[in-house]
Amino acid sequence: MAQVNPTVGDLEGNCRLVVDYARRSAEAGAHLVVFPEMIITGYPVEDLALRNSFVSASVKATHDLAERLAAEGLGDLPVMVGFLNRREGLGARFGQPAGAPQNSSALLHHGRVQLTSAKYHLPNYGVFDEFRNFVQGDTLPVVRLHGVDIAFAICEDLWQEGGPVKAVREAQASMLITLNGSPYERDKDNVRLELCQQRAREIGASIAYVNMSGAEDELIFEGDSLIVDSDGELVARAPQFEDALLVTDLRLPEATQVSPPSSPIDGIRIVRHTISSRPVAPYEPMEPVLTPRPDPTNDIGEVYHALVTGLRDYVAKNGFDTTMVALSGGIDSALTATIAADAVGAENVHCVLMPSKYSSEHSVADAEELVKRQGMHGRTIPVESIVAAFDEAVTLDGLAAENLQARVRGTVVMSLSNQEGHLVLATGNKSELATGYSTLYGDSVGGYAPIKDCWKTVVWDLARWRNAEAERAGEIAPIPENSITKAPSAELRPGQLDTDSLPDYELLDSLLDAYIGTDKGYLELTIAGFDPELVKKVIRLVDRAEYKRRQYPPGPKISSRNLSRDRRVPITNRWTP
Repeated sequence: MAQVNPTVGDLEGNCRLVVDYARRSAEAGAHLVVFPEMIITGYPVEDLALRNSFVSASVKATHDLAERLAAEGLGDLPVMVGFLNRREGLGARFGQPAGAPQNSSALLHHGRVQLTSAKYHLPNYGVFDEFRNFVQGDTLPVVRLHGVDIAFAICEDLWQEGGPVKAVREAQASMLITLNGSPYERDKDNVRLELCQQRAREIGASIAYVNMSGAEDELIFEGDSLIVDSDGELVARAPQFEDALLVTDLRLPEATQVSPPSSPIDGIRIVRHTISSRPVAPYEPMEPVLTPRPDPTNDIGEVYHALVTGLRDYVAKNGFDTTMVALSGGIDSALTATIAADAVGAENVHCVLMPSKYSSEHSVADAEELVKRQGMHGRTIPVESIVAAFDEAVTLDGLAAENLQARVRGTVVMSLSNQEGHLVLATGNKSELATGYSTLYGDSVGGYAPIKDCWKTVVWDLARWRNAEAERAGEIAPIPENSITKAPSAELRPGQLDTDSLPDYELLDSLLDAYIGTDKGYLELTIAGFDPELVKKVIRLVDRAEYKRRQYPPGPKISSRNLSRDRRVPITNRWTP
């Protein structure tokens, strides 16, 4: 199983990945190599699937890849890949994607595409819009390889009851292999394993689950590919947040003669293809790889690695080399800069300190200390004179004057980005985004927002975890302790604290998580024990800030419900829950 990191649209680069890992598989003595969902095009392709030219390019690349594998001496190795195909002979139908694109798999062998099949269950929830982009498949491919029958399905087909899962049992396959592009979510670590174990016992066959690694825009794919036997026992498991080739020897039941079903099973036709009927000669199996998992009671380290992966790939895949962070001395910007240093190297992180007349001495000192500890680039640009120039031209007071300082800082970092080519990182957390506690065109500017899906309480947890990891390794803690322990403040007026306008973050985050994460309304929240007046205030803040969130940069999704792809509500909205 090739757990690899494709890039959407880079068909040539993705095909090079396939050739490279196919060669490594052959050198390891593999009888079959399987790649993740949509490896040829990258995933998710979203509305690129609706472009005929893109579908045609994917189909051509897949056929060319089969020929290339054979030309490079790899034609004898069966290679299963995911790609974007189209359903031929299906005319335009109202309510279906034009061009009948399909999320498909292809078996490449002896220089040809031997068979194809398409995803049957198209997810249409959370971050997925596959009903918009694809048409449904209706076949289950069963390949006889060295006398063993192996069925193949794609991602959601394993998660849903019936359809391909039921057809696998009827086909009496010895193994089901699924090609996956399954995004990371916090608290999801063993959900896939438990699903595979349940399905294996249902169908009486081993299951192999190959997942992609890396990140694509807001989605992170942590790998975690695995194999279970027909009793649901874990046989092999790949690492998280890494590319990996998981080579595993399996003892599987030899295929028997099976009468074809007289009619489709749950709308699925079983399509059989034989590569070889004779079993391989006995040989000494290699020891299976079982990569250990972190402590399931504390997944903060896992979240941190996910954020680093998301930022690293966003920077690399979008052609940047360096990042820029507006450093205030507070915990949000300190954590953002630290994640950036771990993702792209401290030498590629440029920090800008922009003190105003309200900035405290400790904030400036903490920001300077963070730059020094990690070896980042740092520069100081006082903004007081720039703010004063605005004040001479336009009379502002109160909140408008406070926001002016944030907008001046935003203009400075975006101007430097424009001049020097750095990717500016927004430093807002999920608590701030939820309540609208940010300034449009001020602290919300940037091209990517690494902690966008992290509650403020999680931000503190992540900072403490990163410091503890450094200390365990005998290194200096990257984040100054004062940035973690001091009361949070935007420092836009004398003595300002976040708690002047927001409740304590422990309370706020638990309320926000209930309202946003589970869609509980006013009555349910008050029954749960939250103060009625606080519930009204927080609901009002969240609902009024939707227009701000629409203009915020993308950032890595780590929760089951983030504030962009997962949660889509109207900006103009008078409904009060």
